[in-house]
Amino acid sequence: MAKVLFITSTRLGDAVLSMGLLDHIIKTVPGARLTIVCGGLPSTLFTGIPELETLIVLKKQKFKKHWFELWRKVYGTEWDIVVDLRNSLVSRLIRAKARYIHGNHIDGKIHKVDQNARVMKLETSPAPRLWLTDAQKAEALQIIPPGGPVIGVGPTANWIGKTWPADRFIEVIRTLTAPDGKFPGARVAVFAAPGEETAAYEVLRSIPKDKQIDVIARCDPGTAAAALARCDFYLGNDSGLMHCAAAAGVPTVGVFGPSYDNIYAPYGPHTTYIRTPESFDELIDFPGYDAKTLKHSLMTTLPVEDVLKAIESL
Repeated sequence: MAKVLFITSTRLGDAVLSMGLLDHIIKTVPGARLTIVCGGLPSTLFTGIPELETLIVLKKQKFKKHWFELWRKVYGTEWDIVVDLRNSLVSRLIRAKARYIHGNHIDGKIHKVDQNARVMKLETSPAPRLWLTDAQKAEALQIIPPGGPVIGVGPTANWIGKTWPADRFIEVIRTLTAPDGKFPGARVAVFAAPGEETAAYEVLRSIPKDKQIDVIARCDPGTAAAALARCDFYLGNDSGLMHCAAAAGVPTVGVFGPSYDNIYAPYGPHTTYIRTPESFDELIDFPGYDAKTLKHSLMTTLPVEDVLKAIESL
């Protein structure tokens, strides 16, 4: 039995993008037993992994005490493999036969999936995937019951600057679900995290009532991922939900503005993305810009027509 310590992100999207590396370990290390360290937000994405032995949820503390608490939990074990995508001191202060640590030697300008592959010196980047529990699948079936095609839409994000305006999502949905659209008469599932309800409900209310599926702040990320896996197509801003949809194998179009698409574009041959004409740096280059106080979208220069073309290309 090989004991593997895998330290991944507290952020949902980064955690999802690390799951291809987990899949590689499971497939190539006979008898692997995993101890996974992650943040609370993505933790429900890991509970369905059969090789999971221990899930440690890292809760941030003052003076970085959370790393000391983690060390106390893992230092007594001699690990066969340690993979640390957080570049923490912990992974250097425990016994391990093999260590793979993300650090400055990894090119930070390439896609996150490729960065993770280079941590373990892999020639091919393993694509992210999901392990869903039976309970998550059952709940997702209640949220999105059988009944024809479903478009998943994620019109929000964790920062208002990288949200494409809601009225443009509405226009795209109407075009796709029109009688001559790609998904005529399809149901539409609107996804959003807690705190992002306002813009999400604006989009949901624009959809005919019998076609609405409300997945707005309704469930944990693992269950949301299971619901996303039931969609036939997904359109959304750069977010963890977008990466969940892509990892579930759903045809996915990501909408980008003040984000680094070279690092965080949805991953896989069933995905594509479209971005504003301006780069991230150009979008934030204006007097008075402050990420913490910004109150409007920085993506108004991206027209509906461009997003529809991206969908057509997929």
